[in-house]
Amino acid sequence: MRNTGVITRGIVTPIFKQGDDIINLICDCLLESAQGSGYSLNDGDIVGVTEAVVGRVQGNYATLKDISKDVRCKFGGGTLGLVFPILSRNRFASVLEGIAGGCDKLYIQLSYPRDEVGNKLVDITKCDEMGVNPYVDSFTEKEFRDIFGMDTVHAFTGVDYIEYYKSVGGNCEIIFSNDPTYILNYTKNVLCCDIHTRHRTQALIMKSGADKCLLLDDIMNKPVDNSGFSEYGLLGSNKATNHSVKLFPRDTKAFVLELQAELKKRTGSVLEVMVYGDGCFKDPAGGIWELADPVVSPAFTDGLCGTPNELKIKYVADNDFADLSGDSLTESIRQRIKNKNENLVGDAASGGTTPRRIHDLVGSLCDLVSGSGDRGTPIVLVQNYFKNYASE
Repeated sequence: MRNTGVITRGIVTPIFKQGDDIINLICDCLLESAQGSGYSLNDGDIVGVTEAVVGRVQGNYATLKDISKDVRCKFGGGTLGLVFPILSRNRFASVLEGIAGGCDKLYIQLSYPRDEVGNKLVDITKCDEMGVNPYVDSFTEKEFRDIFGMDTVHAFTGVDYIEYYKSVGGNCEIIFSNDPTYILNYTKNVLCCDIHTRHRTQALIMKSGADKCLLLDDIMNKPVDNSGFSEYGLLGSNKATNHSVKLFPRDTKAFVLELQAELKKRTGSVLEVMVYGDGCFKDPAGGIWELADPVVSPAFTDGLCGTPNELKIKYVADNDFADLSGDSLTESIRQRIKNKNENLVGDAASGGTTPRRIHDLVGSLCDLVSGSGDRGTPIVLVQNYFKNYASE
């Protein structure tokens, strides 16, 4: 039997810059790592490339002036309302500054006690103590401060996002509600800034009488004065400089197919390739859900489609082979795995094997390995992912 299961390696690379030959550079780094560490690249191995690298090489950037111009063009200036932005200096503060520059007055409606991805604005127990029901109660900033005071500093960043966001554009006013239609008390022109709930939010606002309601997808989805752009618009963007943001990359499907073909040419093996962004997992201490990108993976090769079809080994061992031990137990379980049904949905023996999509699982693994700081490993190699206990 094999003695090792899934192996994941962060691949150290040069710092990628706009215009680099990223396909050949990635292949070079993988082959150098394999040769230097004494392993081979095989059929079914997975290469994950962080979206930031792809976007940087593409030069997929937009200035805050580009954002302002696009917002003013699509809403006509005047008064605008933002609904449910997340609390983030990296993800939204620069975007907010650009949006604020595209209108005369901006109302920012924050959700509470947490934003969509789990950043805490106030403690939910304080809501209970003060008799506040977040599902129905809405507030102006003064009303909110009268109840909760100034204890709204983010535990991780040390930032009071109410004060921070209010000061970004100089024309901003903060309100609080989890009812997306509350914004219509202030303006009929609305930009939905939530990520995974945005289509429902937009539908509710339009049904309740908005004149215009767009999504972050709709801003910077086409070039503005030769800027970058993305099919996801401003979703998935990050602060690049004080005056620009890096957008989610474009043409990622073509990229993964080209990289797969070049790896096949160089190694003779068919590797799977994906572009990954944020993983989809929740921090148990801070309560923050990591996924601030619109998707975990905007593009991946065909071998990463579908969901796992796995048996729960401990269930099978305790129920079907409870009288066995040692080599006979091992061999029985291996044979059971080899002969498992192609679709185990509803089978008690698969209980606890949550059928998340493979590209979401692998993308989350890649994100944890590469990190978000200074590891210098924007390429991740995953091996043996599709092997199981019965594999030779």
